[in-house]
Amino acid sequence: MMTEFEQIRADLSCELEQLNAIIAESLHSDNALMQHIVVEFLKAKGKQIRPMLSILTGKLFGGELRTILMAAASVELLHNASLIHDDVIDESAVRRGRPTINRVWDNHIAVLVGDFFVSSALSCGVASGEPNVVKVLANRGRELSLGEINQIEATRKPSISEEQYYDTIRRKTAALFCSCVEVGGYAAGAPAHQLALVVKYAELFGMCFQIKDDIFDYFNDSAIGKPTGNDLREGKRTLPLIHVLSRTDLPDHDAMVALSEKHQLTAEEIDTLIAYARNNGGIEYAEQQMLKLRDEAFAILDELPQCPEVQAFKSLFSFVIERKM
Repeated sequence: MMTEFEQIRADLSCELEQLNAIIAESLHSDNALMQHIVVEFLKAKGKQIRPMLSILTGKLFGGELRTILMAAASVELLHNASLIHDDVIDESAVRRGRPTINRVWDNHIAVLVGDFFVSSALSCGVASGEPNVVKVLANRGRELSLGEINQIEATRKPSISEEQYYDTIRRKTAALFCSCVEVGGYAAGAPAHQLALVVKYAELFGMCFQIKDDIFDYFNDSAIGKPTGNDLREGKRTLPLIHVLSRTDLPDHDAMVALSEKHQLTAEEIDTLIAYARNNGGIEYAEQQMLKLRDEAFAILDELPQCPEVQAFKSLFSFVIERKM
């Protein structure tokens, strides 16, 4: 029996197949090396939640399919460009179970391939025929860069507040989800007040998505695809630990705060901080915040005309909270 997420993917399978063909076509080149790298990269597509949001938004507002797919492709290409560049920054060796471009080749080639994806994203945006789609791409590129800079700044500060954490994930992760529904809405000529509701839903969705990703870092599961404590290893403090460190009533509070502020943590110290967060309710607190975001998002969706697309938005939000990887 299919899960709700699998059913949504199945319902959109024809659209996603056309989308992937558009992406492959937009990235085609006569350069043998670039073409080889692109073909290998596209073999691992991930869950494609972002283009699903674009397509659902376009369908919600009754847009023309080709225009919606070109707009969806533009954001998906921008997203993949950011992943390629992130792998260079983080010196990642694996992405979606496959060796990264920078690992197989080198950083120089990886950056150039990422730039090629950005240019292709802009080309798809122009091909959509909707100027606002290109505007969204430009704005989101800025937001992604600022979000990454915010995170780098945060690793250099002795502490980070919950408010600062939310601001970072809003810029770094949620903003791209907002772009997905924005371009889908613009491609379909959506009424501004209704599109604004979907955009707010997408922001809450993206924040929840990142919180869930951050929770994974506190558990050892090879299926997740990154080692336990990787965020702390990179100097990133996330919601479960931020919360417990804010509780001055907890035992060893001062010692744990001092430990978290060290610039370089040993494997044992990372394990200590992870255990402190898990043993003092950090995971449960983060899960509660996800449920609050979900309830807020559902209340927003209830203001829209109820239809299969709105129900799919709700199902996707629940999937994000329940997902195992």
